[in-house]
Amino acid sequence: MHPKTRQILETFEEINRIPRCSKHEKKIACWLEDWARSRGFEVKTDVVNNLLIKVPAAPGYESSPTLVLQGHMDMVCEKSKGSDHDFSKDPIECVYDGDWLKGNGTSIGADNGIALAIAMVVSEAGKAGEIGHPPLELLFTVDEETGLTGVMALEPGFFEGRVLLNMDSEDEGVFTVGCAGGLNTRITLPVDYEPFNYANGFGFFKLSVEGLKGGHSGVEIHRQRANALQLLARVLAGVRDKLDAGSGSGSGSLRLVSLNGGSTHNSIPSFAEAFFALERSELGRVKGLVSKFGISFRAEYAKSDPDIRLDIEEVEKGVIYEISETEVREKEVPLDRVLTENSDRKLLLLLLGLPHGVYRMSDKIPNLVETSNNLALVRTGDDSVEVLSSQRSSVMSRLDEITGRIEAVTGLAGAESRHENRYPAWEPDLESDLLSRCKAAYTSVFGKEPPIEVVHAGLECGVIGSKCGLRGGKGKPGDSCEEDDDGRDTERGMEMISIGPTIKYPHSPDEKIYIPSIEKVWTFLENLLKSYR
Repeated sequence: MHPKTRQILETFEEINRIPRCSKHEKKIACWLEDWARSRGFEVKTDVVNNLLIKVPAAPGYESSPTLVLQGHMDMVCEKSKGSDHDFSKDPIECVYDGDWLKGNGTSIGADNGIALAIAMVVSEAGKAGEIGHPPLELLFTVDEETGLTGVMALEPGFFEGRVLLNMDSEDEGVFTVGCAGGLNTRITLPVDYEPFNYANGFGFFKLSVEGLKGGHSGVEIHRQRANALQLLARVLAGVRDKLDAGSGSGSGSLRLVSLNGGSTHNSIPSFAEAFFALERSELGRVKGLVSKFGISFRAEYAKSDPDIRLDIEEVEKGVIYEISETEVREKEVPLDRVLTENSDRKLLLLLLGLPHGVYRMSDKIPNLVETSNNLALVRTGDDSVEVLSSQRSSVMSRLDEITGRIEAVTGLAGAESRHENRYPAWEPDLESDLLSRCKAAYTSVFGKEPPIEVVHAGLECGVIGSKCGLRGGKGKPGDSCEEDDDGRDTERGMEMISIGPTIKYPHSPDEKIYIPSIEKVWTFLENLLKSYR
């Protein structure tokens, strides 16, 4: 193993000892600030706790343009069902498995902790005289995963560099030069309950959908993976139809109490569950119907999700573990009530009607998802059900189109919607000096040109570009900068590119990083930095 790969991994393991779920980055920010000051680097923070560390140029690079190394401090905190890991205090266990590094039943936070580690080791190597580099600014942002809110709060002048390397990509050797914009839609469906008596032959049951791969709703939406919320709605609606048709009365031998699933806006739901009252005399029939749905689902998703499981069991009480961006909360399901038939029907129709997955492929860039949405989360409350959808598109008018469709379905169901965390797309600049340097640096080391791509995921580059403008191939790094009245950089924009080592299954308990790819990123970076002398 290359010594710098080992140093990067050791630094990454240190980072993983510190809690850093989205919106809870204070401890990691303080740790990074202490690290910077102990090495004599200038450091500052802003009102939302974004962090900037200034690293002086190596000898001979003093007149070179400042290069910004950028990543985010937060991570998506996902764990396997049954794991007792507490992200608010427990260190993340790093498990080495051949050429891969993964967690022990949890996401490992390589997205984007590995960026912090690489930037730190670059800075330390420069200070020790091991590599040459221009002046560096390490820009570490907060709360990227829940809607890019940290980078959106950046104020003009917080950083000076106009050449930026974002290190939040997940395919080594691929240079990303553009990304999708996005928007979240929160849907509130008012619901009513009515008292219920289990004495008349009814039992309290739980139906769960699990065994799904889930994953990142931008990076992996094109893989057509199953959505646990959609599957659960299909099962409940299908079973309900069969039971009501068989009884001929429509009186409802299955009464829904609660439905929950999903965790974050950018994770494809891999688990969902419903609690309901059911006549025990119908249990055998319901189990048979559920089994048939399981067979159908495994056939439908034989390639993407072959291990789908549908489990039904009678329980004495219902406990929901709500996993969000900020916490894991235990909530007990009330046993003395059920949703009214009208509320029950509206909820299932809403979930069946909302779109999920790829909406449109790009007609300009081969194999690029242009527009999609992720039916991300459902939470049943005392007087409403909250649903979260996350839309993405590289064409902002198409983003409005898919959002309008969601609004239409929402309105038909009698629900209300509100939008939040809108962020812009990053349009490619194929003529930038930075891209030319990166291609030359990579080719000279590895003997081949790297692929250039635009991704469907949202990256912080889109927001940074919208704040500072894009150079569009004009000017040279280090040109003068003047801001207009709204704080935009009008004379020189940002040159940006996104790189990173290979990471698989981000935002899931199966997340892992390919160790040999870290060495390749390091070698490329070392060569690129030299080019600025």
